[in-house]
Amino acid sequence: MATAEYAIATLAAVGFAGLLLVILKSAEVRGLLLGIITSALSVG
Repeated sequence: MATAEYAIATLAAVGFAGLLLVILKSAEVRGLLLGIITSALSVG
């Protein structure tokens, strides 16, 4: 029973990671994240 639960959780994690990769490959999302990181690092 536990093995099946681990397999389902692993498949869900892989699916989520794949979705995240597709989203992050978008140029708009990449530019938005870069802007957030740049503004966070340039304090002052």
